[in-house]
Amino acid sequence: MEFGLSEEQRLLQTSVGRYLEEASALDHVRKAAEAHAPLARDIWEGACELGVAGLLVPEAYGGLELGLLEAALMAEMMGRYVAPLPYVGTAVMAPLALMKGGSEAQKDAWLPKLASGEVIAGVGVSEVIGVRDGAGLRFESGQLNGTCLFVIDGPAADVFIVADLAGQLYLVEGQAKGLKRIDLTTIDLTRPVAELQLTNVQASPLPGGTADVTAEIIDAGRIMLAADTLGAGDMMIEKAVAYAKERQQFGRVIGSFQAVKHLCAEMAAELEPCRSLVWYAAYAQGAVPADARVMACHAKAHLSEVGRFVARTATEVHGGMGFTDLVGLHYWFKRIGLDRQLLGGPERVREEAARIQGWAA
Repeated sequence: MEFGLSEEQRLLQTSVGRYLEEASALDHVRKAAEAHAPLARDIWEGACELGVAGLLVPEAYGGLELGLLEAALMAEMMGRYVAPLPYVGTAVMAPLALMKGGSEAQKDAWLPKLASGEVIAGVGVSEVIGVRDGAGLRFESGQLNGTCLFVIDGPAADVFIVADLAGQLYLVEGQAKGLKRIDLTTIDLTRPVAELQLTNVQASPLPGGTADVTAEIIDAGRIMLAADTLGAGDMMIEKAVAYAKERQQFGRVIGSFQAVKHLCAEMAAELEPCRSLVWYAAYAQGAVPADARVMACHAKAHLSEVGRFVARTATEVHGGMGFTDLVGLHYWFKRIGLDRQLLGGPERVREEAARIQGWAA
């Protein structure tokens, strides 16, 4: 029995990786970050031609109809090349919400546009995980009121999938009357998020968008963030090893010093087992329902911790150069930092996993 990736899955990941290696080179990432652009349109169009936007969308709506494992493989490449693209919300969470909870009319209207990359979808479900004072949405008489924080892919979104405090999902068009969008600045300039303030905004409930469906799309989002961290960490290790082979001190490359060797080996030893964890978490979403939720939590929480260790250690190997923009290591460092906090930090996610398994009230 084969427990690895299929030839088709490897080919898909390699193809997207090769594209991003050139299209999302460090100079392009730096340019997008410095411009504070909500979307690197040129990189996004190329990714859409490879089918990234329609990865999960059924073929009947113009997509590839693949699974979350393939989506996680793509997310790994996004993190590896710090791609400034609206992937987690637009290509994963929003299509899943419509596929699982949307009406036929909502699917017909939006899934083909999402599959082609024509529209960007913002996803706001943070208040289902944890509510800050004054935040949260309430639905009455066909209208939404309240505030929605940390909306993934929000700044460039043409449509939003948001959840109220009970976990019910709604569709809100980007130009809806009474909707105010505020771009939020985080440490990661490659993936901007937004705050939404809604005042008597007309919203369309997703008929099947119950709290259970909301939990499923949160799980999918967490796995994508874990995979993104995996890819970013992998690249940071490669950069640290390459630097250790070139940088000289006391007449020798620093990679020849045992202390530096140990740092690089420890990073690899911590990160490599995470690959199978992420793969299984993605696979379990459709194939092993009993494990699906808890594995999503484990993947998100564990990669958050390992990613932070790798980010810190890789920077340490670089010494002072690790803090300069010349090397650009900070883009991966900050990417991992935002991955850690979106859709719940590791402490909150571990607590959720404990509740799922009956170990906490």
